[in-house]
Amino acid sequence: MRKDRLYFFTFLSISVIFIVIASIAIQFFVKASANQLLETQLESSKREAKEIAFLMGFQLENGIPKETVIHNVQRSIESTNLNTGFVSVFDWSGREVCHPDIKRVGQLVSPNQSFVSSVTDDLNSNDFYILLKNKEEAGGVRNFENSEQESEVIYLYPVANSDWIIAAHANTNKILEQIDALKNKFYNILLIMGFIIILASVITVRLIGSAYEKRLELKNQKLEDEVINLSKLNAAVGDYQQKVSENLPEQPKDKQKEKNKKRILTYVRNELLPIATEDIAHIYMEHTITYVVCFDGKRSTTNVSLDELYSNLDSAFFYRANRQFIIAISGIDKIVKYGNNQLKILVNPNSEVDIIISKNKAAEFKQWLNL
Repeated sequence: MRKDRLYFFTFLSISVIFIVIASIAIQFFVKASANQLLETQLESSKREAKEIAFLMGFQLENGIPKETVIHNVQRSIESTNLNTGFVSVFDWSGREVCHPDIKRVGQLVSPNQSFVSSVTDDLNSNDFYILLKNKEEAGGVRNFENSEQESEVIYLYPVANSDWIIAAHANTNKILEQIDALKNKFYNILLIMGFIIILASVITVRLIGSAYEKRLELKNQKLEDEVINLSKLNAAVGDYQQKVSENLPEQPKDKQKEKNKKRILTYVRNELLPIATEDIAHIYMEHTITYVVCFDGKRSTTNVSLDELYSNLDSAFFYRANRQFIIAISGIDKIVKYGNNQLKILVNPNSEVDIIISKNKAAEFKQWLNL
């Protein structure tokens, strides 16, 4: 249940992050793409207006009658207002001379028509995008009074040898449809990308989480096994201590004398002090000095080395933990795990130096405890 909630919150978090990033990114992508589209439209409209103006001026310069020129231009631009951009021709009085919609020919240009402020003004793609999006003035070159208008004059160019002006129009509805279609494509792309990214992220998190959980379970299992083993080991210490104490009176005295010493001669300052082996909790060496610690906490020294002492002690009661320590079975308080497969012996009375049994001697120590 907890895992399912974790995966759900992971999915939710990734989804929210992606939606926030996508909502910011899509505005940038749409604006950049729309500006590129409008830049192309502006350049195309300007080029078309200039070419028609040059053509009409050239024809007039070569003596072709105005009526013929107008007739030719009208035929060439007729019904082009269905495209994203088209051109029209009007004279300096504002009367339409040529227009894709033949019904507009001869009419005056509407006073609400949107124009650049002069023939020399240059409308850029960013201003055009703001004009289309917000229906408001952009760059100081718009007079946008009629928001219902289907086309906007984006460029004016005069015809030489005449009083005519070529007007390049942008069909705003068509352009907005293209921008909306572009926006929908971006939404679809981001939707598909989001689905793939979120699904892949959740699956990846789940796979990584499952692998980590398996490793964690193995570690927990290993730790449980070690705890059980240590519990068995500590229980075995108690059993062995009781067993040794019960079997001690039954051992023959002569045999005990032959193999092991019953007392060790030690020193306390300048005083000789014999100590019974059953009173010894542990023996250790520090700075070449051998110390004997009894169960009552008293400490004395001896001139005998650890090797010689251990050879004269009963191996059923004493164990050589390492090169520094000899411990008595009765002095062991607890056994804990230490490092990598090592054991740490806690003794009573407490030792100032840690008693560590290496992993190489751990099996021997367990065997000594009859495990």
